[in-house]
Amino acid sequence: MSNIYEPQNPLTQYKQPPFKPQQQPDPGDTFQMDPKPDHGEESYIGHGRLAGRKALITGGDSGIGRAVAIAFAREGADVVLNYLPDEQANAEDTKKVVAETGRTVELIPGDLTDEKFNYELVEKAVEALGGLDLLVMVGGYMQTVDSFDDFTTELLDHTFKTNVYSLFWLTDAALPHLKPGSAIITTSSIQGFNPSPGLLEYAGTKAAIVNVTRGLATQLAEKGIRVNGVAPGPFWTPLQPSSVPNEKIESFGSEAAYGRPGQPVELSSTYVYLASQEASYTSGETIAVTGGTAVH
Repeated sequence: MSNIYEPQNPLTQYKQPPFKPQQQPDPGDTFQMDPKPDHGEESYIGHGRLAGRKALITGGDSGIGRAVAIAFAREGADVVLNYLPDEQANAEDTKKVVAETGRTVELIPGDLTDEKFNYELVEKAVEALGGLDLLVMVGGYMQTVDSFDDFTTELLDHTFKTNVYSLFWLTDAALPHLKPGSAIITTSSIQGFNPSPGLLEYAGTKAAIVNVTRGLATQLAEKGIRVNGVAPGPFWTPLQPSSVPNEKIESFGSEAAYGRPGQPVELSSTYVYLASQEASYTSGETIAVTGGTAVH
């Protein structure tokens, strides 16, 4: 296991392509991935930067969301994790790891494309945690569509409802509970800046998230609520084997300047920073974490 706190060459810190061919049904299972992603289970060390905070994290069962949940708890936050019911096994394992910190962790499965559920999720999170001051939206949906001839309204609706509509619904539900000093964190993507031809629906949602993040930050500035986003490049998560064809999996991450995909733990500290009071003068920004690849 790599020690993320020791100076080392980032090009060789984690495994580089080629990877073994691997496909999974949507939404994917982190335990079936080869190699196993590093979410910080052994490598992330907390420093009390989120002591006493109360966070709702969507997509918290695996991938980036799991890494954020582990990091937040080790930094002193209590967390509620949302995920799809099909991801229960991954969520239970994440809960086990998070609970070892001694912090509160609650699981609330449900589909973010359901407007009513988004409001129920926030109310259940507030009840479980005794309040809410961090809304962290990681959960998303992506499918590769290589030809525009294969476009469907159904896929467009599902992608936008998961990635964009839920941002509005969750924020609307959370605002009555958020006080000055609270933070909202969105998740965009390098695709929101440099779209791939086979990911037009997904890239469109991620570009929208960048602009909504910027505008929402201006709206909420007078309330003392910060809004920022994170734009990951290629990261090794279950989203890949469940939505990317094998020929792209084998070389996944090779397009990055570092020649490899990022591991979820390499992203979690960015979310911690944006959630913490250390980022008190940062709002409306989207931080790109892309392995050295420029976004434009």
